[in-house]
Amino acid sequence: MAFKPLHDRVLVRRVQSDEKTKGGLIIPDSAKEKPAEGEIVACGEGARKDSGELIAMAVKAGDRVLFGKWSGTEVTVDGEELLIMKESDILGILS
Repeated sequence: MAFKPLHDRVLVRRVQSDEKTKGGLIIPDSAKEKPAEGEIVACGEGARKDSGELIAMAVKAGDRVLFGKWSGTEVTVDGEELLIMKESDILGILS
């Protein structure tokens, strides 16, 4: 990967949503919502306090997370569409 986020930012790959509903209906691409779930690809070192002390990140590469619907900035890295967002935009970690 040719991209390393800085400070308290993370690089997220969206998890692909299902093509069908539980009832068996096929959802066309135009009707799909972008999923608000993803996998952390890379993390920055963390934010800094006013004193310069590093605040460690609560997430790490490989974590599956939930984030807000409008969170992040879409970027293309190595031909793949990813999101860059602040750690505070992440709602929680899925286990």
